[in-house]
Amino acid sequence: MALIQLDHKPITTKVNTPVRVILPDFFSDEIPDLQSCQVLFLLHGLSDDASAWQRYTNIESLVRYKPVMVVMPSVGRSFYTDMDNGQAYYTYLTQELPQYLETVFRVDLSEKKQLIAGISMGGFGAFKIALLNPERFRAALSLSGVLSLQVFSPANLTLEQESDRHEFDLVFGGLDKLAGSENDPAVWIKKAALDPSRIPGLAMACGKQDSLLPANRWFFNEALNAQLSIRYRESDGGHDWLFWGEQIRIWLEEVL
Repeated sequence: MALIQLDHKPITTKVNTPVRVILPDFFSDEIPDLQSCQVLFLLHGLSDDASAWQRYTNIESLVRYKPVMVVMPSVGRSFYTDMDNGQAYYTYLTQELPQYLETVFRVDLSEKKQLIAGISMGGFGAFKIALLNPERFRAALSLSGVLSLQVFSPANLTLEQESDRHEFDLVFGGLDKLAGSENDPAVWIKKAALDPSRIPGLAMACGKQDSLLPANRWFFNEALNAQLSIRYRESDGGHDWLFWGEQIRIWLEEVL
């Protein structure tokens, strides 16, 4: 397989942005070219970047000889949003980067040819992107995702985390604006419930020792109440790559 690091300066982010790409081996009739491949976007968490999936998991081995191209973008600490400072990372992920990949690699990003997965902040991003653009994705996975606004409540953002509170205010244009916005997981569920047949296959997992367990249980129950089809795994594990590495393996066996 080929491992590629791209560095480009998107209009939407206004800063040099690295993207890591894994291209499959073309050793059989099953993978004749990139046009025949699906595209898997792997999204990183708050403290990581595009290198995280390659550094901390065996993703290269998991997709070897599979008909899939893996794309690992960098979005800083943006929570996959279009921030008030003008850096539009949501638009980058949903518009500019796909267009760039189609131009450079001649890859087919037509309806239902894409998969998306992410950890923590990336789990938030994966479900947000998939549920707000359901026609494009065949499947989406959130691992230990930030899937409830309760995570950003004053009770959880303590005085010791005043800098975090200020940062999230800047990211979202004010935490008071989160509820009812496109960054509200409840809104994703509500929109998906209007036509559940359109949404991609949804899967999520969270460790029983993870501080985000309540947020994941809340999202799963709300999705079920909205009659959405979603699978949820809960097992021993914390907020770490040991748990996520095993869960991505299980999911890829199911969707590829």
